[in-house]
Amino acid sequence: MSARLLAVRLDNAGDVVLTGPALRALRAGADEVVVLAGPHGAEAARLLPGGDEVLVWRCPWIDGQPPRVDAAHVARLVADLAQRGFDGAVIFTSFHQSPLPTALLLRLAGVPWIAAISVDYPGSLLDVRHNVDEDIPEAERALSLCRAAGFQLPSGDDGRLRLRSPLPDVADLVGSGRYVVLHPGTSVPARAWPVEWYAEAARLLAHDGWQVVVTGSGAETALCELATGGVGINLAGRTTMPRLANVISGAAAVVVGNTGPAHLAAAVGSPVVSLYAPTVPAVRWAPYRVPHVLLGDQDAACRDTRATHCPVPGHPCLTSVSPHRVVAAVHELTEGSQLVGASPAGAALLPRPKDGIR
Repeated sequence: MSARLLAVRLDNAGDVVLTGPALRALRAGADEVVVLAGPHGAEAARLLPGGDEVLVWRCPWIDGQPPRVDAAHVARLVADLAQRGFDGAVIFTSFHQSPLPTALLLRLAGVPWIAAISVDYPGSLLDVRHNVDEDIPEAERALSLCRAAGFQLPSGDDGRLRLRSPLPDVADLVGSGRYVVLHPGTSVPARAWPVEWYAEAARLLAHDGWQVVVTGSGAETALCELATGGVGINLAGRTTMPRLANVISGAAAVVVGNTGPAHLAAAVGSPVVSLYAPTVPAVRWAPYRVPHVLLGDQDAACRDTRATHCPVPGHPCLTSVSPHRVVAAVHELTEGSQLVGASPAGAALLPRPKDGIR
């Protein structure tokens, strides 16, 4: 339908990675797809097949630490988009976000056709106003919008998460042995497992013969050093996102909260021990179509609150998960055990795709 499309996803890296299949669907029906991403998601957007170019804009109504609305800042974006002359745009959001402020800016930029999911009356802001069952994975939510807008995945594309290849070599960081990745950092404190328990899990894994690799940003260097338990390799601040993705792709398993690297792991086919705080529903944001064990009390009092700081004393949804349980989950994933159902801590194990890295 459209020759030149703008795909908008202004969230964090994990949200952008989950939009990957939808970007491929758009690209299958367009001559060019340009991605408008936020500063926290732009590097992830550059890793995704389907986008031809990435523009970066910090959005005051999406960014987790939003800047003040500034007329000049908005005007520059509108002018830039107008100059590019897009034929249409698809705005991807999470269930708790409205696409309408973004759609207004796109209309001011002269974008003639816009599609988005919206529960609010859009007036003349949207040409395709899609409604969707919210209790589906985020990747499928985005794909459903593409289908409503007339875009389908190409033949042979199974809709899994995927990154561009090849990824940069990381042998200098991890060597040649088998290893497990621990990623203690999270985008918000309410999703964090205690760092001292990461350290204990590292020591237990090392005792079982695993090499332990701890990943994080430069700002998380001290946190990651504690998480090594004195036995692991601290890679905090030493990886770009493409190198982090390849470190994760080589891992036998990744232990991580509900944060971006969990979705990077799904995109490269690495099994995930998901330390999942239920502040947002796991049905939407659990590791997508990759083997995983979901740990954490999914019926805790913080369920569906979208809290950024734990509202319950003692953080019971995750402190109910012991280091020994995490190490057992690593063995379940790496030894092919079959785990079904749920315990008070919650668990699920899915089969690993045969094709590995996508």
